[in-house]
Amino acid sequence: MTTRSFYAIVLLLLAAAGCGQDRTPAPTATAPTGPPTSEAYNADQLTQALLTDIPGYERSGVPQSGQYGALTAVRNSLQMQQAAKFDKPECASSTRAVSSNKAVWSAPSAFIAFAKGRDQTASETLMAVGPDVAAQQVGLRVPASCKSFRTKVGDRWLTGSVVEARGTRIGEGSRSVGVATTAGTTMVKTWSVVLRSRGYLAALTLYGPGATQDEAERLAQQAYQQAERILP
Repeated sequence: MTTRSFYAIVLLLLAAAGCGQDRTPAPTATAPTGPPTSEAYNADQLTQALLTDIPGYERSGVPQSGQYGALTAVRNSLQMQQAAKFDKPECASSTRAVSSNKAVWSAPSAFIAFAKGRDQTASETLMAVGPDVAAQQVGLRVPASCKSFRTKVGDRWLTGSVVEARGTRIGEGSRSVGVATTAGTTMVKTWSVVLRSRGYLAALTLYGPGATQDEAERLAQQAYQQAERILP
């Protein structure tokens, strides 16, 4: 396995970890509003509402759209996750909370990715879920036992630590999660921001050695503003 493919798998694992853990959600400050089902927007509308550009980044391919579980990015992520072995198996299942939620798995969705140089990426996913599902996803919390872990990919081990930051509130509710991962002498970081508003859920994930909470939240704010402008 090459170093490049190894870190590609690490990226997908951390993106999944950033999506949240399958535990009881904490109360949210604002009662859910908007349409009661996941049919508020279709995949075409969500595609139009994605970020179109990020200064300093280049778009990676074309946007993907359709049911969340059928997106190429999601399917590839799940396949690569199967190549990894967690030292805490219970944490492996909890990091896939978004994927295992039927309401999210079948939701109309759109995805786009950007790259800055060879080392940093940013991706955005929009999902048309009802307000209850969106509030649940934003309220998910990382179990204390999963805030540190080790993962084996091929014959190599990486160690990780998870931080749940207080963060800036975006939309009707949001959460920010950071993961720092070390493989040998190399450390990479992932920051994910999940937010909800008016019948949709948005996830912005920033990955790379220079990834920061401030930049992830700034991009998430831009994603939110774009979606609010476009979606009726």
